[in-house]
Amino acid sequence: MDLYFDPVPLLDDARAAFLGRWSERKWLNVPGPFYGADTDNCGTGRIHAPGLVLYEADHLTEYVYRQPRTPQELQQMVDAAEAEVFSGYGCDGDAHWTPDAVREWWRDRGRIAEYLAKRRPDWAADDAKAGQGVAEAALNYARYLDGDLAAHLRVYLFWLEERRSPTLADRLPQL
Repeated sequence: MDLYFDPVPLLDDARAAFLGRWSERKWLNVPGPFYGADTDNCGTGRIHAPGLVLYEADHLTEYVYRQPRTPQELQQMVDAAEAEVFSGYGCDGDAHWTPDAVREWWRDRGRIAEYLAKRRPDWAADDAKAGQGVAEAALNYARYLDGDLAAHLRVYLFWLEERRSPTLADRLPQL
């Protein structure tokens, strides 16, 4: 049983939809292979990948708040990237994230939790008009920060260091 789902080898022809540049990624992206960079503000990401994508509040650009963990979620991520008119999603995060960078991101997660809490009323107002459930998704992201994300990031750290999925017998690195 693999603890880490490596979605990148499954992309095949869909890689063409992921032209985002690492240097332009949003700070709100969760560590992993996928990220939102210089995306549009058309609001299509959550239509295709509501459990993976959120909108940044000021410009409604898209970012990945949860990495795909199944082939079905990977397809949702591909659909979101293909619908994004600027091709601003990236799939090369594994080439850029280092264990130290993941740990630094984790140490700074309070900044994300604060941002999500502060912007929730704006998203609730937007949801009353657009109905995409952004306020609820922001709550889900905050819960993820306080819950399962630590375990997922420890598995991702192992994968970054070993380039293989950990087994149940492997010791996972600390955040």
